[in-house]
Amino acid sequence: MGSNFVNGPAMNLADIITLYAQELYANPSRFILLIIDISLVILIFIKLFKIVKDSRAWQLLKGITLIIIVMALSSALHLTILNYILTSFMTYGVVLVVLFQPELRRSLEELGSNKLTRFFGLDKDIEAKTKEEIYKVAIAAFELSRERTGALIVLERDIEIKDIISTGVALDAEISPQLLVNIFVPKTPLHDGAVVISGGRIKAAACMLPLAGDKDIARELGTRHRAAIGISKESDAIAVVVSEETGKVSIAKDGVLIADVKEETLKKILISNLITKRNISQTAKTRNAVKEKLKEKKEN
Repeated sequence: MGSNFVNGPAMNLADIITLYAQELYANPSRFILLIIDISLVILIFIKLFKIVKDSRAWQLLKGITLIIIVMALSSALHLTILNYILTSFMTYGVVLVVLFQPELRRSLEELGSNKLTRFFGLDKDIEAKTKEEIYKVAIAAFELSRERTGALIVLERDIEIKDIISTGVALDAEISPQLLVNIFVPKTPLHDGAVVISGGRIKAAACMLPLAGDKDIARELGTRHRAAIGISKESDAIAVVVSEETGKVSIAKDGVLIADVKEETLKKILISNLITKRNISQTAKTRNAVKEKLKEKKEN
């Protein structure tokens, strides 16, 4: 089989497939091996899919898949420069991004995040509900602040953090200030760890978060603040932290800790990032989509 395939640089895919088919016809036993080969590949892909589908790796995989599709289109349309850049990135860049650059890795995850609801304008229907949820989180945070009870609340955004949720105790409960406060009562089973809010519900409590390195945070701040910065670096989630020692409320986003915020400031930051910025992005995308549709109609 090996010698038939080495026929010089002019060999194209159709020729390779034809020679391979001839090889199979001449050696029927190889057909059985081909079936086994394909079956093993399918089983591996199914296993990998089950592993990554509920984690941030799934978002990353979708982002890489999008780049591969664009790369294939650029090759088919003879967009040489774009194809060269994407090919080089896929050859060397993906490994470096996955291993060494959380910020760039997050960008790939965002490429794979689900934005269909925004495209169809469904965010407007949930804007009021999201604002109400933000107020409930703020009320709980400052109630905990007054009592100097330590707390860590993570609000999921576009990048799913199901792998983080799976480390905690599943709740899937409606958001309420009373429940959030009760979760963090000292010496109760769920007080240690983070609460994760996703899809407008408290998904889990006592969740374990990745910790930011010492260089990313002042020495006087504790594990909760380090965990808040860690999750905000590895995803686009926003974390609200209440200090057990001082009662101060802080917020972590994009790997940066905004310390000692007031209640109104907390609400404004959360509204800006969970509602306003999404709506601005959606408006721009919708406007572009309308322009494209009008252009298509004129061309037709």
